[in-house]
Amino acid sequence: MKLAYVIAPGRGKTNELLAGVADALGERGLRLAGTVQLDTERAEEFHCDMDVLVLPDGPKIRISQYLGANARGCKLNPEALEMAVAATETQITKGADLLIVNKFGKQEAEGRGFRHAVGEALSRDIPAIIGVAGTTVDAFLDYVGDAEELPPEPDALLSWALEATGQTK
Repeated sequence: MKLAYVIAPGRGKTNELLAGVADALGERGLRLAGTVQLDTERAEEFHCDMDVLVLPDGPKIRISQYLGANARGCKLNPEALEMAVAATETQITKGADLLIVNKFGKQEAEGRGFRHAVGEALSRDIPAIIGVAGTTVDAFLDYVGDAEELPPEPDALLSWALEATGQTK
């Protein structure tokens, strides 16, 4: 099982890291499945809009719902997340060299979200890189059993992905 995860400190840093790595791997011709998150800041508000780009070519799906400028609750739209999961699972069945999932978060820790897609990719011997929230790392490791933690550096993720997929640098 070729499975790696990354935790990048700082708001949105894992998203930026994985999006850049996905771009670089796509340019090398790897067939990608999964999602990268593209956040759009809202002027004068704490929350951002959360969109995911389903790899390799879309669609782009808004997975957040606007709850108001002062809202502090969870803004995830679970139905939109499941649309992204379904599109990812379709891509996995078409064939992929690598799965990238932007976040193993609360939904996945509770058995929903991308949890099944990760399992499906691994059952097909598709290597995977998963962004993990620091608060859900224990649930992630309980689910997968074993995974390699990568430093939050583009070169480390690129090297791992190229080796895991049998590509050369």
